[in-house]
Amino acid sequence: MSCPKVAMVTGANKGIGLAIVRALCRQFAGHVYLTARDEGRGMAAVQTLENEGLSPHFHQLDITDLSSIRKIHDFMRDKYGGVDVLVNNAAVAFKVADTTPFGNQAEETLRTNFFATRDICREFLPIIKPSGRVVNIASIAGSMALRQCSQALKEKFRSEDITEEELVELMESFVEDAKKGVHTQKGWPNWAYGVSKIGVIVLSRIQAKEVSHKRGQDKILLNSCCPGWVKTDMAGPHATKTPDEGAITPVYLALLSEEDIEPHGQFVCEKKTQSW
Repeated sequence: MSCPKVAMVTGANKGIGLAIVRALCRQFAGHVYLTARDEGRGMAAVQTLENEGLSPHFHQLDITDLSSIRKIHDFMRDKYGGVDVLVNNAAVAFKVADTTPFGNQAEETLRTNFFATRDICREFLPIIKPSGRVVNIASIAGSMALRQCSQALKEKFRSEDITEEELVELMESFVEDAKKGVHTQKGWPNWAYGVSKIGVIVLSRIQAKEVSHKRGQDKILLNSCCPGWVKTDMAGPHATKTPDEGAITPVYLALLSEEDIEPHGQFVCEKKTQSW
């Protein structure tokens, strides 16, 4: 008996993540896993969707904890033989008025948004099933932050030859420069969230090439996207989209058909590929 298909969404107990799970429960022919760092909040989110007549599953996941990542990796591998859809949504952002020193903001933001997302991908890409879909939630903030970088940094981030190791070194350099208070002198914008999303977009470009090289016959598609400006705890009440509207592009990428061969390795907004 074959395993059912399975989709997994990180950071999904509220906001865009919850909306993505809701849409997948309605549109994806398989099991949908809502994951959250806090089990209580995750189960409460599951109950919310069950009250809407949907049937999500739950698994605890803290993306900043490698043992937590490996626990759900092993669960998905053993129960389903891998994952068909992976949506990396979990992220953090400091408010503009937050008085936390910028170096600390940079360290925490990059730790979650870039390095933990990279950890998830490194563990899960080998068990993405043929015709699988990987969606890394980025932001137009990444494009905006790129424009604020020095010319030298722009060239590095736009290079077709940049490696994952080189990208990691750049992200580590930003954190160190921010902690020393010299990031602007080194050509970085004063925007930890924006830089973290540069990292996610470039990482997705690199990962897509790696997937094509190693598993081209499996027709896996991997992209990053911007959900838009969405009313969430992160973006605030003045944003223009509802979470369900913000879920449209991520879900579009998650449900690309087996016949689709693109987009792949692209940054997508409003279901349209963006230049980088």
